[in-house]
Amino acid sequence: MIRNDTKECKDIGEVRKEIDRIDDMIVKLIAKRGEYVKQAAGFKKNSDDVKAPDRVEKVIAGVREKAEKQGGDPDITEEVYRTMISCFIGAETREFNSKKEGK
Repeated sequence: MIRNDTKECKDIGEVRKEIDRIDDMIVKLIAKRGEYVKQAAGFKKNSDDVKAPDRVEKVIAGVREKAEKQGGDPDITEEVYRTMISCFIGAETREFNSKKEGK
């Protein structure tokens, strides 16, 4: 079933074009998220604050719920987010350590 806000494509070329368009948006949003992660590092007091396991689980629960409401697969969404969050925790840890060393 195609959602109302999803274009029905005539061929694989159109499908790929739409996927590429969506990928462009996703990459921009990941970059924007990364900028906020860098800012967050400045507010953390220690490395445990950076890891924030309770916050991670809250985010995961929220994106699973959003995926369900959007007709997406919550398991895929969770896996993607866990990977993304893990990468961002690494980046935030590096930023946190860099700021800590600079003080």
